Amino acid sequence: MAEILQTDGAWTFDGDTIRIVPGRERGVHLLRQTLGELAVPLEAVSGIAFEPGRRSGRLRLRLRPGADPLGQAAQGRLPDAADPYQLKVDPDRSGVAEYFVDAVRNALLLEQVPDGPADRYLLPGPPVPLSVSAGDGMAAFDGERVRLEWNWTTEDSKSSAGAQSFPLSEISTVEWLPSAGLENGYLRFVTARSAPGLPPKYDPRSVELFGFKKDPLMALVAAAVLARLPHPSGPREAAPADAAPKALSAPAAGADRAEDHDALLRRLRELGELRSAGILTEEEFTAAKQAVLKRF
Repeated sequence: MAEILQTDGAWTFDGDTIRIVPGRERGVHLLRQTLGELAVPLEAVSGIAFEPGRRSGRLRLRLRPGADPLGQAAQGRLPDAADPYQLKVDPDRSGVAEYFVDAVRNALLLEQVPDGPADRYLLPGPPVPLSVSAGDGMAAFDGERVRLEWNWTTEDSKSSAGAQSFPLSEISTVEWLPSAGLENGYLRFVTARSAPGLPPKYDPRSVELFGFKKDPLMALVAAAVLARLPHPSGPREAAPADAAPKALSAPAAGADRAEDHDALLRRLRELGELRSAGILTEEEFTAAKQAVLKRF
């Protein structure tokens, strides 16, 4: 078990899952506190690093593209303070942070987790129901329907259309963009009724964002909806309902078993090489070897 406890939050790793609990102090970003505890499976991780600093260091967890609905919605545009996969580390805890990094990296190596894109979401996304007020409106999602309501800052032509409500089945995708400089951001729900090119200020299926504190919370709404839409890298068409599965012939099944056997033998050789190179301790090698032998 690897664990690091900081004012900014707590991370623990048991070999299979990284549990991330945000801190509750005043300086912890509202998005992280709203999102709450996260359980990140090892298969969703592509890397981890610790960046030391004079006043404080930073632990950064990197997820595989497409593994996390929030990452899919934010596209790397969250500010560092709002990123739930970063942890501020005090200078006197740098050794603990480095130990945590080594534990995760060794597990990624042992399990041979790919660092390429995922073809399905490996995290569930923010819990619902979820409601956020920011910019010129309020966006709420209960898992089945999205509802948008407007406030006093909303453009008249947009607010005159009244509150908007539409089912998840009508949404093709969700876009979130933070404000930058003099450009406002937005949360946009793209449906068949969307008017292409209509600015968020006038679009009744968009919330315009002005760059205030609660704006990043709209990324949580986008993530909650995306988590329930087809994955962008998933299969485009379902197989016909009356299509019968192809039977696996005896020779093919035998060939698969032979390939699995060869793969396990290769894995045992790799583990031996890692132990010889000093990357794995004797205990780590024994545990990994036993896990492989159980699969024969």
